[in-house]
Amino acid sequence: MRFQGKRVLVTGAASGIGKATAALFAAEGAEVVAFDIAQAPGVQPLDVTDSEAARAAVLAAGPLDVVANVAGVCRLDHLADVTLEEWNRQIAVNLTATFVICQAAMPGLVERKGNIVNVASVAGMRGQAYSAAYCASKAGVVMLTKSLALEFARRGVRVNCVSPGQVDTPLVTGVAHAFPENVNSRLIDRNLNILPPGQSSPEDIADAITYLASDAAKTITGVALTIDGGMIS
Repeated sequence: MRFQGKRVLVTGAASGIGKATAALFAAEGAEVVAFDIAQAPGVQPLDVTDSEAARAAVLAAGPLDVVANVAGVCRLDHLADVTLEEWNRQIAVNLTATFVICQAAMPGLVERKGNIVNVASVAGMRGQAYSAAYCASKAGVVMLTKSLALEFARRGVRVNCVSPGQVDTPLVTGVAHAFPENVNSRLIDRNLNILPPGQSSPEDIADAITYLASDAAKTITGVALTIDGGMIS
């Protein structure tokens, strides 16, 4: 019961990593405030790209001990086919929303000496073909995490992120069924985990998130914890 008496906010909580993360925090005693644009039992509706609504949701959630920014989107495409609308969508969901929620939650986290765990990606640590918008957004999450970790370390707030590789989630399944035409298969193969069974589970990533949020990681901040089955080793 590592989070008994703690209040935790989780975005992207209707499915995949977010759902597993919210469930694990709750199983370990936390009071979880869960958000997602999709409907699901126990999850409050929130479009994280609506900055005012996101700020209001954080404030309404009350004093927080942990914030887990999990909401994310991805679409692969050849550079020539990436519309500005699609570029803006991925930046808005993956990066800007993470910034807005961190900013809104920080005063309460400083007061309670809480922490933040963001979900980045190995795509934010190494280039991936056909993923310009996704790579840019997730690299931004990594550096946002590191910047906030430095700024707030002396005020008692830790900020870390996890960088998953291939994870068995609806997001990854959707991407796998929507490859653009004429891709180079060798470049796609670079994005596969090499440890069996090939994909991490959402619960694997949730384990890492809750570890970083727990007192066991009290001396860890500014870290991008890679969980990729050896992909970028």
